[in-house]
Amino acid sequence: MKVLYFDCSSGISGNMTLGALLEIVGDDNYLLDEIKKLNIDEYKIEISKKVKNGITGTHVDVILEHQHEEHHHGHEHHHHEHRNLNDVYSVIDNSSIDEKSKELAKRIFLRVAKAESKVHNKPLEEVHFHEVGAIDSIIDIIGTAILINKINPDKIISSIVNDGHGFIECAHGTMSVPVPATSEIFANSNIKFRQIDIDTELVTPTGAAIIAELAEEFTTLPAMTTEKIGWGAGSKDLEIPNVLKVYYGDKDVQEQNEKIAVMETNIDDCSGEILGYTQEKLFQNGALDVFYTPIFMKKNRPAYKLTVICKKEDILKLQNIIFKETTTIGIRYHFEFRTELERELIEIDTKYGKLKAKKVVNNGEAFIYPEYESMRDLAEKNNIPLKELYKLDELEGK
Repeated sequence: MKVLYFDCSSGISGNMTLGALLEIVGDDNYLLDEIKKLNIDEYKIEISKKVKNGITGTHVDVILEHQHEEHHHGHEHHHHEHRNLNDVYSVIDNSSIDEKSKELAKRIFLRVAKAESKVHNKPLEEVHFHEVGAIDSIIDIIGTAILINKINPDKIISSIVNDGHGFIECAHGTMSVPVPATSEIFANSNIKFRQIDIDTELVTPTGAAIIAELAEEFTTLPAMTTEKIGWGAGSKDLEIPNVLKVYYGDKDVQEQNEKIAVMETNIDDCSGEILGYTQEKLFQNGALDVFYTPIFMKKNRPAYKLTVICKKEDILKLQNIIFKETTTIGIRYHFEFRTELERELIEIDTKYGKLKAKKVVNNGEAFIYPEYESMRDLAEKNNIPLKELYKLDELEGK
């Protein structure tokens, strides 16, 4: 599986992200051509190499064209500074950029908007972004969405995000680091962050929103083979190299086989009907598998062990069902790894009619497993034994 790993040990900003992802894509013109589809022309993008403490990275600078002609277009300039969320959304919607990138960009913007709305105590639609309304944030966020979808990783992981400390000057005066909008984005996401001993801002609200939206987990670099590394250079010169390092590579699926939860409980005072009903409820609510095993408990009582296999995030919901429906008063659980084969649902034309089946692939070899319900229907309709259907050539993958 293809993985992007963001090393945010020197923080993250919009233009550092663009720089790092551009190095991985390896084609500056791809980004420039896609961004043209936004139909806003009051800026130009400069892409250069910058050296930070001996490390060379790509630096992306968004330069506003109209800054020097401000006196001619005072009103227009004013308008650009005060885009709100709807203005930004319509810029995105009216462009011919692909849908997936539009959706991702809008989700990142929404995170910034929510944070600004909380900080300024204004409704979402009234927030005027200094940060986001500014053209450079629009370019940074949409550019990031375009490049992420071009790279199209299966999974995105980040290191713990480092921010600095102290105070910085911004549009609203002096602010402590992390600045309020960044702090709110941290608080409203699953980002793991910390402060390190660097006396300035390392994480911008745009950078925080990008990594909050993209990363599934915040941890150390997993075992993977790296194909490329992108270095994105920031604007500051610090004691540490102000670069964002992004790894692109392959993580072994055997190793990635997700952790799933296995819950068990022994029940010796509950009727078969109740247990059957409980199983139905558990399946309806996302259990991956539910089964009973006959066991003998204390005083030689015949009983059942209920086993439920589920995703980590469903543990509480399914435990509640078990406690509510059965007489058990304790449930144990543990985590296990599993390897899943790639699968797709297919329909096969047979001489007896259409048959639904699962096609799974292992090591490049395909296997076809028919769905029982579908087999049963065909057997009944054609009045043939079920076992005959299992001998069909189509199921042999011929």
